Amino acid sequence: TGDSDGAAGDDLPWIEQLLEWQQEVQEPGDYLESLKIDLYQDEVFVFTPKGEVMGLPAGSTPIDFAYAVHTEVGHRCIGARVNNRLVPLDHQLVNGDTIEVLTSKAEDAGPSRDWLQFAGSTRAQSKIRAYFNRERREDAITRGRDAITRALRRKGISYARAMAAGDLTDVARSLSYKNAEALFRAVGESHVGAATVAQQVLNELTEVEEEAEEVVPPTSAPIRLTRGSGDDVEVEGDGGMLVKLARCCTPVPGDEIIGFVTRGRGVSVHRADCSNVTDLQNEPERFVPVDWTGEVTTNFLVSVQIEALDRKHLLRDITAVLGDLHINITSAQVATRKDRVAVLRFQFELGDPTHLEYALRSVRSVDGVYDAYRVVPQTAGAR
Repeated sequence: TGDSDGAAGDDLPWIEQLLEWQQEVQEPGDYLESLKIDLYQDEVFVFTPKGEVMGLPAGSTPIDFAYAVHTEVGHRCIGARVNNRLVPLDHQLVNGDTIEVLTSKAEDAGPSRDWLQFAGSTRAQSKIRAYFNRERREDAITRGRDAITRALRRKGISYARAMAAGDLTDVARSLSYKNAEALFRAVGESHVGAATVAQQVLNELTEVEEEAEEVVPPTSAPIRLTRGSGDDVEVEGDGGMLVKLARCCTPVPGDEIIGFVTRGRGVSVHRADCSNVTDLQNEPERFVPVDWTGEVTTNFLVSVQIEALDRKHLLRDITAVLGDLHINITSAQVATRKDRVAVLRFQFELGDPTHLEYALRSVRSVDGVYDAYRVVPQTAGAR
């Protein structure tokens, strides 16, 4: 009987008699007229629409009735009919009322904090508080994750990279939090600063890179001749050299670039920040100045990474945005982390690389997307 489960055992025969009378009388009104005994002073007995009896604490409202039926019925309650008449949710129930709960089918349906002011049963109050505690916790986790993502971005680190490397978990434990989710909540509740977390992640990554630096062999893909044929890159002082864009960093117009004279294969063009440029510094005489011609005459391959809250139709929504921009996707990879963050890697063709930033802004506007940015092959997550 809802919150009256703790009633004394001596009262059970009385309840059984009450149920027997209910079965004998067809109409609830006749049943009440025939009921001439004193009811409990601290309880009210009401009917469900099917005529079943339910006991509730005195002073209960339709909210208490809804939670006594089921927690989800309580959470989704938006109104009630008492004796076939619409009543406010703070309406106090009396013995013999027949109650019908009206519920919402909306996905985001939930209780109101105001209900705590008139919910009369311990069950209803505890369920309402639990709902808002859970909601507050989830909101804090989301705020914290978003704040950390932005702080990491300012330091040139992707959220996915930090999670994949386990650095956020390590930082969480170093700050005495059980896991990354607990750290997100702490940041969301302003117990820890997002900038502090991002700096510690950067320190972790720096230590790892110093201990084990990975060198990617320089490889290149021939594309086209230089300016003499209307191409995209020119070599200072020599307009007839064969030019290749390096595969290791896939430069596109607008990137700062540098040329390296190969043995028998022309000039290999790298991004200035390519790690292989550092590896080639022992032969400085083979570096030559290069620049973009300003005339884009071919399509360029660009890799981007997107981090988003995993949800239904996420991939469809992102590809729809790219499709609306007439972007040709050549490859796609999707993975989901344990914390429900989806990491999507796309490679697509761009005829005009200046459109890249607009494309990224459009993707960031998709519901649930945390971040979208360009990556280069050798360092996933590098900006």
